Amino acid sequence: MQNNRIVSQDEWLAARKAHLKSEKALTRMRDLVAAERRALPWVKVEKEYVFDTPQGKRTLAELFDGRSQLIIYHFMMGPDWEQGCVGCSFLCDHVDGANQHLVQHDVTFVAVSRAPLAKIESYKKRMGWRFPWVSSYGSDFNFDYHVSFTPEEVTKGKAYYNYEIQDVGIDELSGRSVFFKDASGNVFHTYSSYARGGDPFLGAYHYLDITPKGRNETGPGHNLTDWVRRHDEYEKAADVRSRVGVE
Repeated sequence: MQNNRIVSQDEWLAARKAHLKSEKALTRMRDLVAAERRALPWVKVEKEYVFDTPQGKRTLAELFDGRSQLIIYHFMMGPDWEQGCVGCSFLCDHVDGANQHLVQHDVTFVAVSRAPLAKIESYKKRMGWRFPWVSSYGSDFNFDYHVSFTPEEVTKGKAYYNYEIQDVGIDELSGRSVFFKDASGNVFHTYSSYARGGDPFLGAYHYLDITPKGRNETGPGHNLTDWVRRHDEYEKAADVRSRVGVE
């Protein structure tokens, strides 16, 4: 943690007002980027994707559930995984509160993983989540949207992710894809983001960003793996730290 200057109220106010200019510039830039995003061209989805859901088989078009906009969260949980990714779980802890409002504003949120539905349902119950979560097991969906990788790609250590060929060492990575369905039932892919494109959806980070210590991710990973746990594992982690004498 940095050593901050201790100053008078007047000096603090002057520094705060100077920083406010940067905050306002960031807000305006965020608005500009959002407008550019909405203006991006679309691609019509010609391929039919079928998912396993608690209600049976459903196509991509049926996942919209009567709305015109669909946000897919590509949740990292592969066919052989016994539990979901820690980072994805952290993000999805933020979903149910927002989703109460999204469904009232013509937006459907659905998480998708390659794990079989039974594993998804078990983990979802453990986490206490309510949002829809379906399985793409056996389909090309995850591969076509560049969040799952073949054994050959993992062995080679290179795959297409976040719009470029880069190092991968795992068969699943996270992302978000957005779709629109018109009145005729045509489905269009409008947007996808990956990697740190998920930061805006991590509400806990935005609380941390206004605190003196910030995200405080000081190692070894220098990211959320330094401290985030599945929400039912924090007590266990604290108990381990106390037994080994770590603060």
